[in-house]
Amino acid sequence: MLADLTAGAVEDAEARAASRPLAVVERAALEAPAARDAYAALAPSERVKIIAEVKRASPSRGDLARIPDPALQASLYEQGGASAISVLTEARRFKGSLADLVAVRNAVSVPVLRKDFIATPYQVFEARAAGADLVLLIVAALPQPVLTELHALTLQLGMTPLVETHSADEVSRATDIGARLVGVNARDLSTFELDRDLFGRLADRIPAGAIKIAESAVLHPDDVAHYRRAGADVVLVGEALVTGDPITTLRDFLAVPK
Repeated sequence: MLADLTAGAVEDAEARAASRPLAVVERAALEAPAARDAYAALAPSERVKIIAEVKRASPSRGDLARIPDPALQASLYEQGGASAISVLTEARRFKGSLADLVAVRNAVSVPVLRKDFIATPYQVFEARAAGADLVLLIVAALPQPVLTELHALTLQLGMTPLVETHSADEVSRATDIGARLVGVNARDLSTFELDRDLFGRLADRIPAGAIKIAESAVLHPDDVAHYRRAGADVVLVGEALVTGDPITTLRDFLAVPK
């Protein structure tokens, strides 16, 4: 599934490149306003922080919410206390777009993450051109040389790479490239099975000084508390926010014990 999602995202990017060549996108990326400081926004604090996700659908759950106005959804997240906004831009299975990212970036003051299956420099440049402050890099989807290249390019463009892992080996690979924002996704992107305890098993392997982010399997405040007790600085939440009242849900999540 991960290979298919990545291949599809690259194919769609290549189609966009046919009408908007790399040189054009690169120039737009370099001329865009400076990226917001995601490290500062997500830095460890006395309370857990939340990355709130604009997410219409997923391969594992199907349709979740229509979200006709992603900018409004993101504004509600910011009002509820989210420290950053994640925007799914993958079109085939998540029903997102770069237009969603642009709309959200223009509506909120917190950093915005482009969440997609990034595997080429073109996708990194178009993320910056669209206003992304962070870019998701999934270790399992990328050979180490490509991961290293895209991580470096993201930093060169002033953005923050969120390096997503699913195993001890992948955490080691993230560490080898100097990742300072490391996510552990409870959902295996090959089988889509969930393991809420995976973060706890890997958290101690993430270097001191790196921000630790727990992803997936978050539906209730108890889930946030579970990750917080295991050492999460930040929790990324999607489904629970698009299927319920986002402001109330965020406030409940942010109120978990220290």
